[in-house]
Amino acid sequence: MKPEEIERMRDEALDAFAAAGDLDALQAAKVAHTGGTSPLALANREIGALPPQAKAEAGKRIGQARGAVSKALAGRQAELEAERDARVLVEEAVDVTLPHDRVPAGARHPLTTMMERVADVFVSMGYEIAEGPEVEAEWFNFDALNFVPDHPARQTQDTFFVQGTREDGKPTVDDESGIVLRTHTSPVQARALLDRELPVYIVCPGRVYRTDELDATHTPVFHQIELLAIDEGLTMSDLKGTLDHMVKALFGADMKTRLRPNYFPFTEPSAEMDMLCYVCRGESVGNPDKPCRTCSSEGWIELGGCGMVNPRVLVACGVDPEKYSGFAFGFGIERMLMFRHNVEDMRDMVEGDVRFTRPFGMEI
Repeated sequence: MKPEEIERMRDEALDAFAAAGDLDALQAAKVAHTGGTSPLALANREIGALPPQAKAEAGKRIGQARGAVSKALAGRQAELEAERDARVLVEEAVDVTLPHDRVPAGARHPLTTMMERVADVFVSMGYEIAEGPEVEAEWFNFDALNFVPDHPARQTQDTFFVQGTREDGKPTVDDESGIVLRTHTSPVQARALLDRELPVYIVCPGRVYRTDELDATHTPVFHQIELLAIDEGLTMSDLKGTLDHMVKALFGADMKTRLRPNYFPFTEPSAEMDMLCYVCRGESVGNPDKPCRTCSSEGWIELGGCGMVNPRVLVACGVDPEKYSGFAFGFGIERMLMFRHNVEDMRDMVEGDVRFTRPFGMEI
């Protein structure tokens, strides 16, 4: 309780606070010199054992010492906090003018790019882009295109029918509504013939629907692109020349096509169009040393159907088949994408995984 002892305790505390280099060290010094077991705290407890005449003086000396210690602690803590804040501002500074790279580059879906690329080929030839509704009247989807009433494609195992309401207020069942999700883009051709002045040269890209299960080679929602040309004097040779130009523009100047007879209700005569395999260029045919997985060593790849527009379709759309003729063809965009980029599973195109779309980039 001697004055010099109180001053020594005070000075030791002040020196410890001054020597603290950071807030953690200051906290340790605070516990040592202001805590319940610190020298000044223990001295304060001994005041009660002093004679009455000495208590006032001892209490005053210890109180002044503890006050000086508390003031020094608060001052040093303010200094260290200011130093910490200044250091954080420097160490954690962000230059907002730097180019950012936190958002990865996106990619257009390759189906969109492919449809636009094919459409551009025909636009450069003078064709127009035509579009139509995806929820379509059965007449446009089937009747106008010469599908007979009992054609298998008009059954629910192939076509999605949209539920409607009967006169009695009850919902329609099966194929009663007369409204379908279009099964091909050909209804756009019928609408174009009804709405436009002849001659007509259009290309129709779009989404179509079939009641297929989703697997590696099928999907219930897919994309087609079709072409229709109606004018005076058009022949199969015009169709063949158009197909040759398309294939060369998309796959290379040395590509060739061939036509194989087939049947479609809306064209007569009809054909399946094949193109030379763009991988092996036909060299794998009969050559076991150079097998081609793309064409199964057949040398040709089936691309789509085509033919001269059936006169019945022209009559249904108000066109005189004695004066006008035309040709049409169509194919699936997914199938072409699989050919061009060796995509093995069609499900990759519809699952939305950016790891599939990103390699195709942002090509427009």
